Amino acid sequence: MPCRYALRCLTLACAALASTTAAPRASAQAEVADFREDVRGLTQRISELTLRVEQLEHENADLRAKVAASANGGDSVTSAQLNAAVAELNAAIKSSVGSSRTEILQQVATQMESLAKQTNAALDSIAKPGAAAQVRQAAPAPGAKPAFSDAYPKDGVSYTVQKGDSIGLIAKKTGAKAQDIIDANKLSDPSRIQSGQVLFVPGGK
Repeated sequence: MPCRYALRCLTLACAALASTTAAPRASAQAEVADFREDVRGLTQRISELTLRVEQLEHENADLRAKVAASANGGDSVTSAQLNAAVAELNAAIKSSVGSSRTEILQQVATQMESLAKQTNAALDSIAKPGAAAQVRQAAPAPGAKPAFSDAYPKDGVSYTVQKGDSIGLIAKKTGAKAQDIIDANKLSDPSRIQSGQVLFVPGGK
């Protein structure tokens, strides 16, 4: 159906629009997910309307059969009256389908406009000089050494790193704090500990 094709195109357009920038990706993905949910609901409604149209067409066929039977049996209802009733039923079917399509397209257009405004606002905020300066300020300077605190217990135990260990897992095993282990061993990259490496675990047991 043309309506379904339009919905599919609009869904693809939303996904392409949401992927144009990394900064507003989270909010854009949430909007796209909500939009897709609405589209699925609208698609389901179209399916229900299609089923209703098929039922009405079946009733139309039954009505035409009754017209033929009454013509042969001399029923008091004239063929002209029955034909008028059939025409009225067909008009009601077309009107119902047309209004539903218009309503669906209006809802899709409204949500597309809202998503476009939010994406443009996010792009504008990124393009501002102040936002760029904040990003540069938040990023660590290249080559800068991390600062380690000396405020950790000076007593503890030695621990030999095993395969599959992480700082968090070692802290859980020994009852120590992960940050104390990092500070005591001056680990600039805690994720790169190696099997067989010996660490001092402050306050560990």
